[in-house]
Amino acid sequence: MKHIVVHGLKLEYRDYPATAEGRPTLLLLHEGLGCVSMWRHFPEKLAAATGCRLIVWSRAGYGGSEAYPEPRTPRYMHREGEEMLPALIAGLEIERPLLIGHSDGGSIALIFAGAFPDVPLGVAVMAPHEFVEEVTLAGIREAKTVWQTTDLPKKLARYHHAQTERVFSDWNDTWLSPAFRDWNIEAYLPKIRCPVLAIQGEDDEYATMRQIDVIAEQLLATQLLKLPECGHSPHRDQEGPVLAALVAFAAKF
Repeated sequence: MKHIVVHGLKLEYRDYPATAEGRPTLLLLHEGLGCVSMWRHFPEKLAAATGCRLIVWSRAGYGGSEAYPEPRTPRYMHREGEEMLPALIAGLEIERPLLIGHSDGGSIALIFAGAFPDVPLGVAVMAPHEFVEEVTLAGIREAKTVWQTTDLPKKLARYHHAQTERVFSDWNDTWLSPAFRDWNIEAYLPKIRCPVLAIQGEDDEYATMRQIDVIAEQLLATQLLKLPECGHSPHRDQEGPVLAALVAFAAKF
């Protein structure tokens, strides 16, 4: 594990070197309860399959990365996409990355691509959110019940250690707060200039297919991949098709 300081916070990351020349750098953005280690073996498989350099990191407060001193706000994904991610890219001296984000990470990637349209070569998102749906809130309420009645805290503590309680409460409480009901990033979509690949499972327990359909409506060149027998984590539920789609997408650049 390596570390980099971004806006005064020490963040952990892993850097898989390129195995082929002339390939883009892939940046992997984790979901709302994720971190570097929770991707498991997916990053190394993707790096090997594409030949690209691949960097995966834990956002502030996740895994072994230092947390923000102040409480989370409903604009926490805007902060990541407009402040932390560009600073990380600059610190790693990457000119034009290809972003691959899951759930919250997908939303952050879209915010970044809309705010800095000349920077990303492309954006691939898996189960992203652009607005709040009732099915999302129902899934998050159910997650709170699971947190309170199962060994989920113990499982997450393997990855987030002393930060586990805050990781869960920041995610759960923010999404269920009245102030978050009007959260919406659709205004960023028309500003995106790079190709987009949007992937979602047909059995996603946190969203309807509308979440990726709206991307295609705003960006006509968007490639959609709707996967059967797949929930909110396409890279785990349908690893083979997702890897194949990402390899083909990366080959365009």
